[in-house]
Amino acid sequence: MSRKPEPPPGTAPGVPDDDARALREALAGVRPLTVDTVPLRRPAPPPVPQQRVRDEAAVLREMVLLDPGAGEMEMGDELNFKRGGVQHAVIRKLRRGEIAVQAHLDLHGLTSPEAKLSLAGFLQHCLGNGLRCVRIVHGKGNSSPGKVPVLKPRVAHWLAQREEVMAYTSARPVDGGTGAIYVLLKVQR
Repeated sequence: MSRKPEPPPGTAPGVPDDDARALREALAGVRPLTVDTVPLRRPAPPPVPQQRVRDEAAVLREMVLLDPGAGEMEMGDELNFKRGGVQHAVIRKLRRGEIAVQAHLDLHGLTSPEAKLSLAGFLQHCLGNGLRCVRIVHGKGNSSPGKVPVLKPRVAHWLAQREEVMAYTSARPVDGGTGAIYVLLKVQR
């Protein structure tokens, strides 16, 4: 028995040579897919934390509306505020940590409403006990989206609105640096 001759590689049986050559030329450089399946639809976008978006918008609104009253406020990495009548020498001592801190409050992990209530209660306690200098830890915002602090500008704003707060300044690195502030309270007579 005689066998039929096999077609040359790359041609199909019964396909004329011209067509086979044209197909080979058209498919030159084509490579097979390395993936077995192709996804039919795009993956869903990551969820957007709506409350965080609202909180950040509120912070920006508050920062625009900052009105520390009759005082000077500086915002940036370091916070500084003083009411009129507070001597520069007192501010210098406060900034250097030369005024003894009599109490401190740590606001890490609190929401803005919780922090505001905690701060108000803390200041009331300090005034009731005749405390003059306190430290408040608000954090640097390293855990916040974009590493933008949320509590830091709010605490600065809340303190500047309180008449019993005479001045504040960012703490020394040993006491929290730009993640904390020393607060000088008005002496109650």
